Amino acid sequence: MFDNRISDLKKDLEKSWQKLDLDKKIEQRKALEQEVAEPEIWLNPENARTKNEDLAHLSEEIDPWIVIKSQISDINELLNLKDDSLNDELEEQISAIENELGKLKKSLRFTGKYDSANAILRITAGVGGTEAMDWAGMLERMYLRFCEKNNYKTTCLERVSGEEAGIKTGVYEISGNHAYGRLKSEHGVHRLVRLSPFNADNLRQTSFALVEILPVIKNDIDIKIDDKDLRIDVYHSGGHGGQSVNTTNSAVRITHLPTNTVVAIQNERSQLQNKEKAMEILRGKLAQMQQEQHTASIAELRAGESAKWGQQIRNYILQPYKLVKDTRTKYEETDPDSVLDGKIDGFIDAFLDFS
Repeated sequence: MFDNRISDLKKDLEKSWQKLDLDKKIEQRKALEQEVAEPEIWLNPENARTKNEDLAHLSEEIDPWIVIKSQISDINELLNLKDDSLNDELEEQISAIENELGKLKKSLRFTGKYDSANAILRITAGVGGTEAMDWAGMLERMYLRFCEKNNYKTTCLERVSGEEAGIKTGVYEISGNHAYGRLKSEHGVHRLVRLSPFNADNLRQTSFALVEILPVIKNDIDIKIDDKDLRIDVYHSGGHGGQSVNTTNSAVRITHLPTNTVVAIQNERSQLQNKEKAMEILRGKLAQMQQEQHTASIAELRAGESAKWGQQIRNYILQPYKLVKDTRTKYEETDPDSVLDGKIDGFIDAFLDFS
């Protein structure tokens, strides 16, 4: 009765296990566990933090598969008892394992080079003043709610509020399992159509915001940046942040001269921290450009913005009807309120299936 289902589960598990190369990752985790157990690692706090983050990422990916493997083994032992009184329990447990394995197999879609990396989310309001800034703020809330629901950690790197509402710019680092792999589908221009709350005549208004999703690349042999290609400027940070932020040249702006790509960070308290974070974002921007321009190396990149305002990916219609539709996959939802509350999994899954 259950033999075929258990056999299929074992085959599915083995195939997924090999495709994800989990044996190798388990060995990597053991090596990392030994490293972080050494007291000397804390002589370099930044290195220790990175190693612990890498260990956490590996565990997030590995542990659910180990649990499934153990559950299938336990079910197999129950099945060998040949006790018909256990049939209801076996049915319930096998169904639960099938459901969980189906969810885990979605991770097989994350085959991109940086899919397992953390992500940088950058939201920029388009032209249109307060209306556009309010729309950018709505998108900011949408992504923060999505991260909250998916247990992703968010760290604000920079945020410039609008004068009346919303934001001009918001930059966040998102940490968690396959953060970049899941969110990369959001990269592009998002368009809102609604009755404007900022217009005295309550007219229908169209607003745009640019969402950039970049992989966090701490150090990558394929993203080699020559120091002579960089211009690094330091300046006083603006806004709140305490005495040290306002009185020292802690803000950093890095320009990659061959592509005219600019990254500025002023959130951290030290110039060194800002420079390191800016370099992470710059590597992500250049990696994104490399994917878009299909070049073999950074040296072949052409100047220009990595994310183009002409690349409209999704429409959010609140008036005269309610609809959110992706222009690439044609996937749509008829409840914009839920989508704007962070329910974007359908759009992400559709993009992963589509690509």
